[in-house]
Amino acid sequence: MGFDERAGATPERTNESGFGRGPTATRSLLRFGVLAGPFYLAISLIQALLRDGFDLTRHPLSLLANGPGGWVQTANFVLSGLMVLAAAAGFGRVLGPKARAAGWFLGGFGAGMIVAAVFPADPVDGFPVGTPEGYPTSISTPGLVHFAAGALGFTCLAVSCFMAASAMSRRNARSLSHFSFLSGLAVVLGFFGGMAFSTAGILGIWFSVLVGWAWLAVMSLHLYRLVPGPN
Repeated sequence: MGFDERAGATPERTNESGFGRGPTATRSLLRFGVLAGPFYLAISLIQALLRDGFDLTRHPLSLLANGPGGWVQTANFVLSGLMVLAAAAGFGRVLGPKARAAGWFLGGFGAGMIVAAVFPADPVDGFPVGTPEGYPTSISTPGLVHFAAGALGFTCLAVSCFMAASAMSRRNARSLSHFSFLSGLAVVLGFFGGMAFSTAGILGIWFSVLVGWAWLAVMSLHLYRLVPGPN
């Protein structure tokens, strides 16, 4: 799709960005955007395969924070959220004042992950082992905060995609602009559509998660390549 478009690497655009604050630091921040998704998914999938009662076709990954060993997923949320915040800072440095809001909203997604770690989802549908099948008729306060953090976080991620699409369009990186716009749509439709259909919608949530992490990695790599190297 031609993601390696270096249309942003012109003297004028470089002056608008934050390269003057340290190209090496900026590149380091953007590396976290490439690593965050694979890190989060790898830790989550390992747990999903090892923990009794967890079913990838029925349970969202956030449920792994419950029961014995739940601290692993809690730490996964926190570390992944911190990596997203680092990437958001890198976005702001490279995109410059005219598109810095994309980084702010991406930071909202990272902050949402950390809040979701502090307030875990309620056990549901047979996980952890011993939990009644199906979904409960009520929700605890931590579960409600977790749900709200997730909804706001994915909304912020989608808005960041849309704003990045606009920024890439201005830089004539059209393929990346289209990719960002479609990713934003996928995140919104997948997450909220999945939540609307409960268990049957778990595939929609999976879709939004995978697309969101893929977009962050591709976008971070593109911006990383625009930052002047040490030589």
